[in-house]
Amino acid sequence: MSVAYPFAPVRAGSAGGAEQVLHMLDAAIVRAGNRSIVIAQEGSEVEGELIAMPSPTGVIDEKARRRAHSAFKAAIGKALKGQAIDIVHMHGLDFRSYLPEPGVPVLVTLHLPLEWYGKDAFSLLRPGTYFNCVSGSQRRAMHGFESIPLIENGVPVERLRLKAAKRSFAISIGRVCPEKGFHIAADAAREADIPLIIAGEVYPYPEHERYFREVLAPKLGKGCRFIGPVGFERKRRLLSAARCLIVPSLVPETSSLVAMEALACGTPVVANSIGALEEIIEHGRTGFLVKNTDDMAKAINDAKGISPEVCMAEARKRFSSAVMAAKYIEAYKKICMRKP
Repeated sequence: MSVAYPFAPVRAGSAGGAEQVLHMLDAAIVRAGNRSIVIAQEGSEVEGELIAMPSPTGVIDEKARRRAHSAFKAAIGKALKGQAIDIVHMHGLDFRSYLPEPGVPVLVTLHLPLEWYGKDAFSLLRPGTYFNCVSGSQRRAMHGFESIPLIENGVPVERLRLKAAKRSFAISIGRVCPEKGFHIAADAAREADIPLIIAGEVYPYPEHERYFREVLAPKLGKGCRFIGPVGFERKRRLLSAARCLIVPSLVPETSSLVAMEALACGTPVVANSIGALEEIIEHGRTGFLVKNTDDMAKAINDAKGISPEVCMAEARKRFSSAVMAAKYIEAYKKICMRKP
């Protein structure tokens, strides 16, 4: 049974990487002939059985979090009592708030920087609880906590292949929030004199809405457009046609599905040299790792010289979602065979 983050639907075109990974895993579990149960927000799109949870309304504040956590904990408990479930796979940042009682083994995939989970998140007394890191840089920061062998994220590389003529624009895609640094991408694109398209979702967190209103929106206008969330097909077309993807993250990324997707589309990535982005991008070959806005602007122009074929070949070799899913299914089997 998979448990999503309570505040985002699970879809192929979700803005969040955790939701996309869960969507791919659910489909792979069903294709392998196994039963997949997903507890997620109503409106989620899954191949298996969806236990739909109410969508939050209004601002996502502490009261909304408590309501969602209580509802998810009750739904997990009911499912475990009423159905034969071998393992629970949790994907949310707030997993501790609805962690099931001891019994069925739990695997938690850590999609975000470790410090965001809180100091005591990994010192659990609950037996049969395991963690997965999604990149080497994140795994090195775990400092000996019990975790399974590293399973890195993947993307549907074959579905992302699309023959498209390159056009003279750059793109940034993701959740619109302060740590993603899209305002820096806007400044760098303006300095490089190239149009920028920003695609993504502004979730109703006060700090996210404030960032969009006060920091990003003033930079929109001629040469810089915000187009909101995009589904899989539109994202594929945009990534395939762009000169480059800009990833201006201000915090160490634990992974970057959109960077992998861009490479699978034959599009180089220009990113701040931080976290797992340093593992995904080969500087000068599949994109550029930069330290400041001036370097980013230069790299946007230099991206014209990166080979789309090299980017696609690297993505096929390293970032297959099929390989990721097969590793998870194998991990489920091994965890279930362990004694509690």
